[in-house]
Amino acid sequence: MDIRVLGALDVRVGGVSVVPSAPKPRQVLGLLALRAGEVVPAGQLAEELWSGRPPRSARTTVQTYVLQLRELIHRALALGPGEGGCAKDVLVTSPGGYRLLGSGGAADVAEFERLAGLGYRAMDDEDHARAASLLAEALAVWRGPAFADLPTGGRLAVEAKRLEESRLYALDQRIEADLRLGRHRALIAELTVLVDRYRTHESLHGQYMVALHRSGRRGEALEAYQRLRSTLVRELGMEPGNGLRRLQRAILLAGPEREPAARAGRADGLSRVG
Repeated sequence: MDIRVLGALDVRVGGVSVVPSAPKPRQVLGLLALRAGEVVPAGQLAEELWSGRPPRSARTTVQTYVLQLRELIHRALALGPGEGGCAKDVLVTSPGGYRLLGSGGAADVAEFERLAGLGYRAMDDEDHARAASLLAEALAVWRGPAFADLPTGGRLAVEAKRLEESRLYALDQRIEADLRLGRHRALIAELTVLVDRYRTHESLHGQYMVALHRSGRRGEALEAYQRLRSTLVRELGMEPGNGLRRLQRAILLAGPEREPAARAGRADGLSRVG
């Protein structure tokens, strides 16, 4: 079974898709797919489908959706080359819930986490070239936002947010590795898009400021800080964090031809400046 959730939901048995077209059965499959190999309680499926306000018929309706999924699995088993077995062995009824055959959850999530973990260890070892390569591989596993084509209730929405935070952290670390390797000019175009998309993300803005300053664009780096500050004050009623303020002062003091002398601490989620 091939299970992918980092993008549109894609679950295949013997190479044949078993993703239904109807929204609610897709939600059921999405939650089962993310936690493949684990029992998902029927109550959690109901909570996902009806946002904590299930109808009296919830249990029966969930059973109906499971039967629909098993029918798709049965057809895939019949069509798949060399596939055998029974749909009930792929989507198992367990005490209190259901379990989709698999090990360790969705394949793409497991691969992303494996590669990202290796990349983080390379960063800890200050092997920045290896870290940049591994983290780029990890990010390439994503085909789009998690569960991109699913309606999401409370549980899937939380999982999608968790996965997106993991992706953003891997992206932050990959950019950090590239900055350590002196690739600041090559990063400017990418960071220009990212700071426009994530308008209050301080770490990305800090990395953008560093890349601009190192490329001889000190004025633009300071303008980027002012834009972020205005956005934070207007939308969130808060000032930039200490690390970003230190970075701005370092750029001001460094002058156009020098690297900033100060370093922004990683506790603030910012790139090293010098």
